[in-house]
Amino acid sequence: MNLLVVGGGGREHAIIKKLRENPTVDTIYALPGNGGIAADAVCVPEIGAREIDKIVDFATSHDVGFAVVAPDDPLALGCVDRLHQAGIPCFGPNAKAARIEASKVFAKNLMKKYGIPTADYRVFDDPARALDYLRGDGVSFPIVVKADGLALGKGVLIPQTLAEAEEAVRTIMEDRAFGDSGKEIVVEEFLTGPEVSVLAFTDGAAIRPMVSSMDHKRSGDGDTGLNTGGMGTVAPNPYYTPEIAAECMETIFLPTLAAMRSEGCPFKGCLYFGLMLTPRGPRVIEYNCRFGDPETQVVLPLLKTDLLTVMRAVEDGTLGDLDVEWSGGAAACVILASGGYPERYEKGKVMTLPRVLPENVTLYHAGDRLTGEGELVTSGGRVLGVTAAAPTLREALRDAYAAAGTVEFEGRYLRTDIGKRALAALEG
Repeated sequence: MNLLVVGGGGREHAIIKKLRENPTVDTIYALPGNGGIAADAVCVPEIGAREIDKIVDFATSHDVGFAVVAPDDPLALGCVDRLHQAGIPCFGPNAKAARIEASKVFAKNLMKKYGIPTADYRVFDDPARALDYLRGDGVSFPIVVKADGLALGKGVLIPQTLAEAEEAVRTIMEDRAFGDSGKEIVVEEFLTGPEVSVLAFTDGAAIRPMVSSMDHKRSGDGDTGLNTGGMGTVAPNPYYTPEIAAECMETIFLPTLAAMRSEGCPFKGCLYFGLMLTPRGPRVIEYNCRFGDPETQVVLPLLKTDLLTVMRAVEDGTLGDLDVEWSGGAAACVILASGGYPERYEKGKVMTLPRVLPENVTLYHAGDRLTGEGELVTSGGRVLGVTAAAPTLREALRDAYAAAGTVEFEGRYLRTDIGKRALAALEG
């Protein structure tokens, strides 16, 4: 069988490597892919992830038997809908279901309507009204200001003061820093507690949560600096106990699936629950309509069941008949980024990779490309994810950082404290 994976980052590389384990897979096409993915798939760099017509034409002309649409943009643009219309089975939600991420207003209103625990919030489509609200009595800081639409994971601002909140509203709604995604905003209360990411396979009725994980969003050590797409992650998350998992299943996961069915847009694919474990119980911070990045890079290495089998069960609506198994132990991913990320950074830096890696370490390529001479050079902010799986989290972190130290390129940057909070929670 020929497969097609839409996307070209570290998440897609992790998906492709896992799909490769299925013996029935022949060729995997990656649209557009990247320089490192080219070692595991046939990359088609001339077709971007948002070029839906070209993606469908390519799939129909290359005998693709199954497709995986991984990034948020093509999902929101209806890539799955179009592939289905062309008769190609695929993994991922349709455009109506993808609204659970593509519109934060939709997601917050869904949770309010169906009693799914989340932060209190207000929605604004007029910056003047938003500013009036922020200046009113009873508003406390810090507070959270979110652009309604997709913003590459960077559309969430956490102002510490009124002045910063006013600037956040102007940045999103007037300056349109995130384009049309900022036509509406959500202003919500600031919650405290450990954050947990739980990705889950679902066919709209049955749900199979994956191993929990802990992301590290800030650019600097000690959770300082700007928000990024993610500087590293570990799995499992020690704060996510079996008792909390059971509570989340009953109060969040199953009610979310039921709510989407009731709204006429059942969710099929990977549903990402961004949770905060507050003193009042688990709360939904955000939903994503796809695999997280870099959460995928630590979760999929722990998956024992064949990934293509799981994805086909999701597409066929038979996930309830499938046992999805996970290995014990832990995994850690350290992101190597270009200096200056998430703001301005230079591209085209030649990369030097280790010739041999330990068996438990994998390099997931995110932001690189091959030159005409066959050299691998940087092409993005997050360049590489170095993942290690091991019996314990301390061992996984040790091995991931050791391997990260063998990768070189000019301006290379990484956080040195990935997993520190998780270790403290585990080891008391």
